Amino acid sequence: MRPSPILRGAGRSAVHRSAILAALLVAGPACADAPVLTAKTDTKTDTKADAKTDAKSAATQAAPQAGLLAQVRVVTAALAPVSAQVALTGDIQAKFLSNIAFRVSGKIQERLVEVGEHVTADQVLARLEPQEQQVNVDTAQAALASAEALLTQARVSFERQQSLMRGGYTTRTAYDQAEQTLRTTQASVESARAALGNAREQFSYTELKTGVPGIITARNAEAGQVVQSGQTVFTLAQDGPRDAVFIVSETLLAEPPEGRTIDVILLSDPRVRVTGTVREISPAVDPSSGGVRVKIGLSAVPPEMSLGATVAGLGRFRSRQAISLPWSALFRWQDRPAVWVLDPGSGTVAPKTVTIDRYAGSAIVLSDGIAPGERVVTAGIQLLRPGQKVAVVGEDAK
Repeated sequence: MRPSPILRGAGRSAVHRSAILAALLVAGPACADAPVLTAKTDTKTDTKADAKTDAKSAATQAAPQAGLLAQVRVVTAALAPVSAQVALTGDIQAKFLSNIAFRVSGKIQERLVEVGEHVTADQVLARLEPQEQQVNVDTAQAALASAEALLTQARVSFERQQSLMRGGYTTRTAYDQAEQTLRTTQASVESARAALGNAREQFSYTELKTGVPGIITARNAEAGQVVQSGQTVFTLAQDGPRDAVFIVSETLLAEPPEGRTIDVILLSDPRVRVTGTVREISPAVDPSSGGVRVKIGLSAVPPEMSLGATVAGLGRFRSRQAISLPWSALFRWQDRPAVWVLDPGSGTVAPKTVTIDRYAGSAIVLSDGIAPGERVVTAGIQLLRPGQKVAVVGEDAK
């Protein structure tokens, strides 16, 4: 009897399942081991990768911390003698300046000199229109002529009375009256003569003269201008002694110079030098410059030191102890000059305002704000902030 198709398929399926099961049993140990080996290999690779990642993270975190330490140079503040020599720039001026003006009022007819021109004592600088003064002279001359005529008449009358008095032909009263008239007319003549002299002198004032030789340094009026008596027309620098004039800071005058003499050097030719002494110190501050005007009287005036020449004055002042710092340490903090001070304990910096006494070349001299022994930052101040830690890379020598 032939088996049915269903039984044949079922038999083949059973045989097929038995073959697959046998293959799995044979390959079972190998398949079980493979996943274990693969898991171990992946674990080692992940551990190495994590270690590298941690190292990079640590380096990344350390880098910003190292970058916060700004590198600076410092200097230790100490008292030291400040520079005792001060150099100032000034110019040569006349010791005596005169304001030249007319003595009478009037209209300027002509101006005869220019600024910078040297004039003599009797040289005419300008003239006024003399019509008014000429009228006064003519009037005075007429008054004098009239007074002289009356004097002549009075003299003749007195001489007649004198003759009659000797002969007894006149009275004492007539004689005395003639004598009185003579004396009165004599006084009138003297008065008229003085008035004429005054009129002539007023006429001479229409010509402007200096009376002393010198150089015209300023002109304040022109031809055709009406001026009053005493109004300045020219400024004259008189010939003779000269001064070297300097604008000095008020702080320099707090202490007197070490010596009485000041060296004055011509800037255009340093070989030309003279000595001088302080002749005048202005009692007030010059509003245009903010300094004090000091005049140094020169012992001699070389020809090269002409009026207006630029000169340098070298003065020696008494040395004193003060703290000086390089100018590179200075900056502005809260609208005041300040410096960065390093705290040795914490390694941080802080701003500290200072008071500047004066500038001495490439250094600043302080009068207040920094104590001896403090460490001041002199380089690398551009990016500092209060409380910032810094790294000192060098210290400037004092």
